[in-house]
Amino acid sequence: MSKAQDPRYSTANWWQDRLLRSLIGALLLLPYRLRVPLSGWLVAYIVAPVAGYRTRIRENLALVFPDMAAAEVTRLCRAVPRNIGRSLIELYSGPEFVARVTRQPLKGPGLAALDAAHKAGRPVILVTGHFGNYDASRAALIARGYRVGGLYRPMNNGWFNDHYVAAISRIGTPLFPRGKKGLGDMIRFLRSGGMLGLVIDQHMGDGARLQFFGRDALTGLSAAELALKYDALVIPTYGIRAQNGLDFDIVIEDAIPHGTPEEMTQALNDSLEHLVRTHMDQWFWIHRRWKSRP
Repeated sequence: MSKAQDPRYSTANWWQDRLLRSLIGALLLLPYRLRVPLSGWLVAYIVAPVAGYRTRIRENLALVFPDMAAAEVTRLCRAVPRNIGRSLIELYSGPEFVARVTRQPLKGPGLAALDAAHKAGRPVILVTGHFGNYDASRAALIARGYRVGGLYRPMNNGWFNDHYVAAISRIGTPLFPRGKKGLGDMIRFLRSGGMLGLVIDQHMGDGARLQFFGRDALTGLSAAELALKYDALVIPTYGIRAQNGLDFDIVIEDAIPHGTPEEMTQALNDSLEHLVRTHMDQWFWIHRRWKSRP
């Protein structure tokens, strides 16, 4: 299918992409320490109200935290988009972003198992969520010599997707698009002893009905299924944004024991939920995570 026939490359999407490119280009002219907080402010106070982010955040919080104080809901309606804005420009900042995520040593109880797998050439599935900066752990591990590939979901705006993938490729490769196009290359990379990074916290229509914050959440089982098929470790890893808003703690959690795909994936959901409860403003509450209702 040519771009002219692909709805992802529509004229409306082209104009949206031009606006985003202009904004990102202008921000990249600024020093990193100014660029990142300014991007966060713009998304929190300009983009979020127009894009409906605040409404979606309120809806999600009302579903899983119906008794949350109004003042805290209002705070999160600003803090969550601020983190998203910071994350976006960080992904376009290449070497400067990598320098930030490598300022602190890796930490966490799963680090020894990760190192052992790396030395033995055993495949690893690195699982994270849209939390902090979801690409921080991949960037930090690649910079330290680990073979980490990433699975990504192509965006609905094809124009934006093209330069977004180019931007995250500057952080590290290989990258594999979700679907048939990237499946073969992804499997070969994993079987060769590579580490595959993926996120599991978005609604999957064909996923298993598991629990996330006490609510049904359709969750893909692919991380667990790949691990069982190729004898890979499954390790949750996160980039937790520091209080200064610029640096990160890269945390490697204990490997998830092999079991049924549903048991393993529920353990991954539980891992992310525990972290989100500790850092409520760092998860992307704008996602339609709970499309299904009991």
